[in-house]
Amino acid sequence: MTEVKVTTVRPGNYVVVDGNISEVVEYQHVKPGKGGAFGRIKIKNVQTGSVLEKTLDADAKIRTTEVMDQAAQFLFRSGDAVTFMNLENFEQIEMPVSRLGGREGFLKAELEVKLQDCEGKVMGVKFPTTVELKVQETPPGVKGDTVTRGTKPATVETGLVIQVPLFINTGDVIRLDTRSGEYVERV
Repeated sequence: MTEVKVTTVRPGNYVVVDGNISEVVEYQHVKPGKGGAFGRIKIKNVQTGSVLEKTLDADAKIRTTEVMDQAAQFLFRSGDAVTFMNLENFEQIEMPVSRLGGREGFLKAELEVKLQDCEGKVMGVKFPTTVELKVQETPPGVKGDTVTRGTKPATVETGLVIQVPLFINTGDVIRLDTRSGEYVERV
């Protein structure tokens, strides 16, 4: 870990704030008409996914750290834990479901993800931007039913329930955005 001036921090860097490792999501240098300049950073906690905004004096120092991404594959879920396999050394890594930030519904067998490793400890999981999942159950779309803006609930193979367009049927494979949890397209 090294200490650097706040003005050198950029989005994508990892910093240590209040003992927690966070990714810098946004940085803004502010120079008001009166007073000294300051930096406003928006950070996302790697473990919990919570977002925090901090305002620091431009001369303030902040601790940075290196977080390495390791290619891994999802193996299985057992209760409140999920197990991944590191694709470089084939080591199995188990972590609590709570570290997934509510995105466990996107995990299906053999899904490739990036494990965020800091000083030999897995801090979090980066999902691919989109995943393809099979629709297990959805009611038939009723023609002319646009009161719900042309969507209906669908349960995918992982148990996740999302809103899909009326033309999606049981058995279809759909692409979902893992950042927003929304339907993208039928595959």
